[in-house]
Amino acid sequence: MKLIAIAFTSAGLLAAAGSASAAVSDVDYLKASRCRGLAEGGLAQVDTAAMDAFIKAEGRTRSAFVTDRGKTEFDKAKRETKTDNTDRKARLVAELTGPCQAYKG
Repeated sequence: MKLIAIAFTSAGLLAAAGSASAAVSDVDYLKASRCRGLAEGGLAQVDTAAMDAFIKAEGRTRSAFVTDRGKTEFDKAKRETKTDNTDRKARLVAELTGPCQAYKG
């Protein structure tokens, strides 16, 4: 009987560990918000529907501090796109078309 209880406890711990590793971190949520701001800034033609869905779904489980910080990152990234510096714009486009693609699907 004790052996069965230990087996169920072990299985429960493994399941909990597996679901925790699949969770998206707050940092990823903030990065996705930044990417959405870059896309909104009009640097490149990007379909934002998947990013919007990702941010909406992940925002449900975030604390108010993290969601507010995500809005700040969005606004900051959108302002950054208004630069006249061509090197900076190229870096932002590379970020939008590179690492930001992870939040599209």
